[in-house]
Amino acid sequence: MKIIKTIFTAAVLMAAVCLPAQNKSAGINLSFWKDICTQPYDSTQTTYVNIGLLSTLNRLNGVGINALGSVIHGDMNGVQITGLANLAGGTMRGVQIAGVSNISGDNAVGLSAAGLVNITGDGSKGVIISGLTGIGGDNNSGVMISGLMNVTGNMASGFQFSGVSNITGQSFNGMMTSGLLNVVGENMNGLQIAGIANITAKSLNGVQVGLCNYATKAHGLQIGLVNYYREDMKGFQLGLVNANPDTRVQMMVYGGNNTAANIGVQFKNQLFYTILGVGSFDQNLNDKFSISTSYRAGLAVPVYKGLSISGDLGYQHIETCSNKDEVIPRRLYALQARANLEYQFSKKFSIFATGGYGLTRYYNKSGNFDKGAIIEAGIVLF
Repeated sequence: MKIIKTIFTAAVLMAAVCLPAQNKSAGINLSFWKDICTQPYDSTQTTYVNIGLLSTLNRLNGVGINALGSVIHGDMNGVQITGLANLAGGTMRGVQIAGVSNISGDNAVGLSAAGLVNITGDGSKGVIISGLTGIGGDNNSGVMISGLMNVTGNMASGFQFSGVSNITGQSFNGMMTSGLLNVVGENMNGLQIAGIANITAKSLNGVQVGLCNYATKAHGLQIGLVNYYREDMKGFQLGLVNANPDTRVQMMVYGGNNTAANIGVQFKNQLFYTILGVGSFDQNLNDKFSISTSYRAGLAVPVYKGLSISGDLGYQHIETCSNKDEVIPRRLYALQARANLEYQFSKKFSIFATGGYGLTRYYNKSGNFDKGAIIEAGIVLF
């Protein structure tokens, strides 16, 4: 049996050596090094099977498996697998798998997976998976997944996911998801989700979800702590701070039967507004010092010259401080609804009165600590 295997192996090797000598358009390349092989590099040659340590080929239509690397000057149609790096000077159609990097000079069509980096010179269609960074050329469609960053040139479409950032030079159609940052140089059509910020330099048609969202023009929805558009918005902003160049940033000083002393910052747009506030001496506790923070979002409508009405919903976090005892817990929260009447004496000064209702509740158990009407009054500056 051993003799038969030895004879068979010898026959295969002889065929591999003789075949390319007889016909340069077809062959088997068994390669120890780029010039130590059964099929030396020839600009007219096509390889169908390549196995070795490090190989240099003109064109591969088939399977290439190398321990270190594979360099193909022309197109690669088939499967290219290596322990370190794959290089296809032309277009890759099929599957590229490398421990470190895959590089395609023109286009990549199919699956390209690398432990560190994938680079495509022109464009890609298919699935690109990179341990660190995926870099695409002008036109890319399909799926790009990387541990660190995806970077594409002019146009990209499909789905991009990265641990840190996705960057597209001009336009993107589809969904971008990253741990920190998404950037589109011109137009974004679809969904952006980022742990920190989404930036669309020109026009957004779709949805942005992140801590901070920016678009020059937006047609859709921005959801985040801070949302900003520079020129035009057709849609909604949902966040702690919703702003644009016409947003008025105003200071509020007010008090009432709920919290004695409050100061807040109001971000007021044409109709919608949000308020971030800090208060002290909650009237539902003992007479000792307490502190609270609050957030309110609402809608304001002008009624007559200088007179407007508004309504908002709010959330308040309360630190009871030294008021804590057997009945009063260390922390409480309140859900509140308010209706406001405001009169503006000048562009930078107005007064307002508020009526509403609030529920003060426990964090650690169900039920209300207190509930009742809210009556407040104050001034608005700037």
